[in-house]
Amino acid sequence: MIIVFIFCKKQYIWHLITINQYYSMSIMRVKPISAFEADMKKSDLKRVLGKWSLTAIGVGAIIGGGIFVLTGTGAYYHAGPALAISFIIAGIACVFAALCYSEFASILPVEGSAYAYAYGTIGEIFAWIIGWGLILEYAMGSMTVAVSWSGYFNKLLKLFHIKLPDWLTTDPASYTGEGFSMNLPAFLIVILVISLLIKGTKSAAKANNAIVILKVSAVIFVIVAGLFFINTANWSPFIPEATQIIEKETTHNAYGIGGIISGAAAIFFAYVGFDAVSTQAGEAINPKKDVPFAIIASLLICTTLYILVSLVLTGMMNYQDFNPLGKYPEAIKAPVAYAFDIAGQSWAGSIITIAATIGLVSVLMVMIMGQSRIFLGMSKDGLIPQVFSKVNPISGTPKTNLMILGGIIATVAAFTPINKLADMTSFGTLFAFTMVCIAVWILRVKQPGLNRTFRVPALPVIAVLGIAINSYLIFNLSLDAQLLSFGWLIIGILVYFLYSKKRSKLNNTTEE
Repeated sequence: MIIVFIFCKKQYIWHLITINQYYSMSIMRVKPISAFEADMKKSDLKRVLGKWSLTAIGVGAIIGGGIFVLTGTGAYYHAGPALAISFIIAGIACVFAALCYSEFASILPVEGSAYAYAYGTIGEIFAWIIGWGLILEYAMGSMTVAVSWSGYFNKLLKLFHIKLPDWLTTDPASYTGEGFSMNLPAFLIVILVISLLIKGTKSAAKANNAIVILKVSAVIFVIVAGLFFINTANWSPFIPEATQIIEKETTHNAYGIGGIISGAAAIFFAYVGFDAVSTQAGEAINPKKDVPFAIIASLLICTTLYILVSLVLTGMMNYQDFNPLGKYPEAIKAPVAYAFDIAGQSWAGSIITIAATIGLVSVLMVMIMGQSRIFLGMSKDGLIPQVFSKVNPISGTPKTNLMILGGIIATVAAFTPINKLADMTSFGTLFAFTMVCIAVWILRVKQPGLNRTFRVPALPVIAVLGIAINSYLIFNLSLDAQLLSFGWLIIGILVYFLYSKKRSKLNNTTEE
């Protein structure tokens, strides 16, 4: 009897171990490189993007968010004049991630960005978590830009002596009046961009190229013209003493070394553009060469411009004047234009307002386009509903995918304050960059013989630095952003185990 019991117990334990091993393997299953290659061959997306169009997509996404949106919030809430140092730190952190992205793009030139890279190296559960984080990154980024566009659009209307009522241009949390309020311009611009994207990638890319030329010209104008109106007293002290900002019964640590670091974390959203380049690999003509080139080129161009503009802006206007409850409450929404207005150069502010209003459209366009391609990749793998992978045969775009995204982004942008959106976007970006640095290292060890048209130099050093800096910046985001973002990831894990795991296209292969 005892022998039978021991045998049965051993068999039971053996079954438990076997089930546990199978369960672990099923969530760690890796999508073979051959499967990615098969997806590329049967993709309905049209390959219409060349090297410079891809670079323009990166520049189009990067220039806008950081210069036209976050310079004001970064200076007032975080670093003061030392915002330039924050941009340098964020740029350095991006270089490590950009190199890792470039190597992956040369191996897996498919839509899906970091999600696809993780699926081909680390395993399905990690790919899902990254994909879920990218959803947060692009959705919140799109909403942030839509809200900022609304600020510049309202300023543009004032040039023609038109003023919309506050309840139609303000989210409920920021509205000081009574009754209903929403940010109607933010809602409408998302709908407009969705309608343009549905028409086709080629036409959207042409529009983006034209807007990028306008934006870069405007940024160079800001740097050159702003030099004549810098008051060096605004740079003193360059690193303000650490303090707390009290706003609507909440406190926020700012300035000092900690403020510079938190500023780098907060403005990281501005660098999401080069990640957007990798999401378009499925539509690149020569993705293995052109995507790495576009990623690195767009990052170097935009980091240089960011640093120069932040120095000019904080020299023209005291960082404390970006207080949304202060003397210039609108300045935080359109900081560059208001800096010229306050300097008595309203003509220059008008030029910048027009350029920013048009320029932010391309940022929004690239972000929504990037997110739709990530959804497309996840849907092809069976992890989210198949409706997101349906491509319109006429336009060559995921039409239904874009319409669903547009409805959600437009609605949330109309009712949410900008600072919460920006911080959560930075979390998604930093998290994805960290995981890419890990994944490229793993793939180099596991499959060193893969054909790589671009290789990260000194990979262990680059990967470790990228992981360390990006992780450190995550923990320097605001507590609210951390809690909300971690909550989002927990929801994502639940969705994976309740829905995605059993519907994964790799699931049948694993069972067989």
